[in-house]
Amino acid sequence: MPDQPSSSRGAATYQRIVDAATQEFAEYGIAGARIERIVAAARTNKAQLYGYFGNKEQLFDAIFFASLERITNVVPIDATDLADWAVRLYDEYLSRPDLIRLATWARLERRPTGHLVADHDRYDDHKLRVIAEAQAAGRIRQGDPFDVMAMVIAMSMAWSPVSNVYAATPQEPASVHDQRRTLLRDCVRRAVTPDPGA
Repeated sequence: MPDQPSSSRGAATYQRIVDAATQEFAEYGIAGARIERIVAAARTNKAQLYGYFGNKEQLFDAIFFASLERITNVVPIDATDLADWAVRLYDEYLSRPDLIRLATWARLERRPTGHLVADHDRYDDHKLRVIAEAQAAGRIRQGDPFDVMAMVIAMSMAWSPVSNVYAATPQEPASVHDQRRTLLRDCVRRAVTPDPGA
């Protein structure tokens, strides 16, 4: 993200813009988002927003890349237990559906094919390395590490806001979420465990 202002008042305005823009972009996408709504919700003005972020596209990029960093930092990969990683991703999508919506808008409006971001290596290198190391140690089935990672992420998103079947909410009974976590954990574990006969 752009450098944050040094004064406490500027930092507060900056954060209000980030919060308002996150909600705006998550709901309306890049094309549908309106700077007027963002500045009204953030209780600031266009000059302040443009001073911090440049333009609407750059504001989206700042918000989107921060969301990728958040998921990477809040839900770090554990190649010794990809099933647990998938469950932790499920929980993150449940608590922050806006992050998944941002990624969906980026896919729809920016990159309909291929990698979601141009500098995907920045976000994937560590994950792919630990998956490859786990494969070399015989803990994860063989296959392209990127494909293994993509499959586990896709499974973790089965009930996320981008599901074409059902989007879960935190308001559902805890027992329902526990059932899904158990199923997800078991399915991922079965999918990534090496076949002893192979």
